[in-house]
Amino acid sequence: MSKGVALRVGGDYACFTRPEMKVERVSYEVMTPSAARGILEAIHWKPSIRWIVERIHVLRDIRFTNLRRNELGCKMSVSGAAIKRAVSEGEAMGVFIEEERQQRAAAILRDVEYVIEARFEFTSEADNNEGKHLDIFNRRLEKGQCFHRPYLGCREFAAWFAPLDGDIPPSPLRGEKDLGLMLWDIDFGGHEPMPRFFRAVLNDGVLAVPPPEAMEGRP
Repeated sequence: MSKGVALRVGGDYACFTRPEMKVERVSYEVMTPSAARGILEAIHWKPSIRWIVERIHVLRDIRFTNLRRNELGCKMSVSGAAIKRAVSEGEAMGVFIEEERQQRAAAILRDVEYVIEARFEFTSEADNNEGKHLDIFNRRLEKGQCFHRPYLGCREFAAWFAPLDGDIPPSPLRGEKDLGLMLWDIDFGGHEPMPRFFRAVLNDGVLAVPPPEAMEGRP
C-alpha cells in the first residue's frame, strides 16, 4: 500500500455530530472521514502532505447512550473592531461561562473501536520524501506520540490509538446498511469553506470513503 497506513483507534464515548441536528447533538452511527483525518493529523502532519481516508472498519457493535452536557451558548467575538476596542479602551475580552451556560441533551456512541485505512498525498514539490513521512508516522504511532490528544468527534471524548498488529480484525456487523448522507469533509479549495457530503453505506462493517476526485463540485 504505497503511502498507506492503518491504525486502531477507540474510546469510551464518541460523538460525530450530524450537522442537521443543531440544537441537540446526535451522532452519526460511524466515525466520519473528517474525524478520522483529524486523528491522523494529530499523530503526524506537515504542510507538504494531506491525509486521505480510504476505509473505516467498525470493530464493535454500534451502541448509543444519552447524556446531558453543559455547553456555551455563544462564541467570543474575535472581530477586528472588538480587538481594536479592547486594545484602545482596555476592555477585557472573554465569555463569562456562568452567563452563557446551556444544558443540552446528546445522543452519543459508547465503546467504539475502528481501524482507519488512509494514505497521504503531497501538496507541493517540497519535502516530498515518501519514506521519511511513513517512517515518522509509524514511529510516532508506535510510541503513542501526538501533537495534541486526538478525540472522537468532541474534545472531551479522548481517543486512544495503536498500531495494527497483523491483519484487520473482522467486524461483528454483517450485511449492507445505508447510513444516509454523511459529512465527507470541508472543502477549502474555493473562496469559502464548503461541506461535502456522500452516501454512506456500511458493508459488513466497512465504510468505503470516496476519493477527493469523486467529491469535486458536489454539494
